Amino acid sequence: MKQYLSFTDEVREALEKNLPIVALETTIISHGMPYPQNIEMAKEVEQIIRDNGAVPATIGLMDGKIKIGLTDEELERFATDQSVEKVSRRDFPYILATGKIGATTVAATMIAAEMAGIKVFATGGIGGVHREGEVTWDVSADLTELAQTSVAVVCAGAKSILDIGRTLEYLETQGVPVVGYRCTKFPSFYSRESEYGVDFTLETPDEVGTLLDTKWKLGLQGGLVIANPVPEADALDYGQIGAVIEKALAEAKEKGISGKQVTPFLLDKVKQLTVGKSLQTNIALVKHNAQVAAQIAAAYQAKQ
Repeated sequence: MKQYLSFTDEVREALEKNLPIVALETTIISHGMPYPQNIEMAKEVEQIIRDNGAVPATIGLMDGKIKIGLTDEELERFATDQSVEKVSRRDFPYILATGKIGATTVAATMIAAEMAGIKVFATGGIGGVHREGEVTWDVSADLTELAQTSVAVVCAGAKSILDIGRTLEYLETQGVPVVGYRCTKFPSFYSRESEYGVDFTLETPDEVGTLLDTKWKLGLQGGLVIANPVPEADALDYGQIGAVIEKALAEAKEKGISGKQVTPFLLDKVKQLTVGKSLQTNIALVKHNAQVAAQIAAAYQAKQ
């Protein structure tokens, strides 16, 4: 396995010195946001993690290697190269064997982070059960990865284009704890709330770090969802964004869009329908998740 891992000097030094590290995905750069906001966001998020006492490790696949940490030039390529493919668990062997460039989803970032010994990961929102998933069987591999890969995922809940209720039911069945960070309602990405609750509410990075430490010392494999609502100033109204998403879903269905193309299409359509407000919210919640993840990573590392 180690022959496939490649580290930046910053990340290698952090691993050698047992410093707190936060993993970051690349799909949000390549498929989640337009240029140049994507590259600006990526660099700002890395700096936020450094400012909060941890080391960022943005993860992507290039030249037959799993890159744990990216240079500025590599980040730029993920932000601009149209040939970048989305990578989940099933895609690792193909992308590495062919030397193609692949951006890691939540599932793929978790896999690579665990390979590298990184326990905390910051993202925007997790994937889940798609609406009408009982008919289409469209269920994100993020959920099965959370069940088996021991990485904590700090997110603003599940993407609100999904069926949140069924997503939470799936996580419960798989034994994945859903922790509300200073919240009792499960956030729905653009909004701070949904109709659903969380399993537990914790108030401080130290409390979350203790929970992670306890879970994994018990030998209970698998990840955790740390649900961290978007800051109030940047949140969109739950009812209004719901109507926008319904409209975007109807158009996706009408155009026959399916599989891995659904999420990028819907996010872009929501951005159009909200006149760009959803993109601002997306950037704000990613930055907030990075800040909280760095604090949690530092608290967890202090217990090792």
